[in-house]
Amino acid sequence: MQIIDSKKISEYKKLYRLNLINSITGFKPANLIGTKSDSGVSNLAIFSSVVHLGSKPPLIGIITRPNTVPRDTYKNIISNKFYTINHISKNMVERAHFTSAKFNEDESEFHHCNFEEEYIKDFDAPFVKESKIKIGMELVEEKQIDYNDTILIVGAVKNIIIDEDTLEEDGSVNLGRDETVCISGLDTYYETSKISKYPYARKDNLPF
Repeated sequence: MQIIDSKKISEYKKLYRLNLINSITGFKPANLIGTKSDSGVSNLAIFSSVVHLGSKPPLIGIITRPNTVPRDTYKNIISNKFYTINHISKNMVERAHFTSAKFNEDESEFHHCNFEEEYIKDFDAPFVKESKIKIGMELVEEKQIDYNDTILIVGAVKNIIIDEDTLEEDGSVNLGRDETVCISGLDTYYETSKISKYPYARKDNLPF
């Protein structure tokens, strides 16, 4: 095995370095973030930086890249406070990937990437109808990460749309049943399948 130190990493060509650092942490969740602009244009963007922040209260975070270029998702969340997180199933992967293309602010990725908008009562942000697991979010706060100018968006879970068959008896979500996919790097997608499930870990119930 080789040791790649920080000096060597900094000397890599940009694309090689980008691919390495984006994939070295392992599989990441694949989600579509749905928002709406002040002028009413729906927006949809693929993210691999969604992270659990807590369950009481239920909070989910999203890391957004620096605002050195227009970021419609960030702008819409800050302006309108409400947004959605939508899982990507196997049959959605290609269309979901191309939501990352550079569309104009007045163009909807829902339309161009062939996704259908879905709305529920008293919630103004668009869900992805094709998604099997959907989360309605409300902005709580944003945290600037000064070291690289990225931003942590902290949101509260307002509602969850999910099939009953996807929920296990203990409240766990069976991601394999809905063919939820994950991402490695920026452009490579993988299927998921459950290996096993273990009881809550305590030192007095170690199986070895």
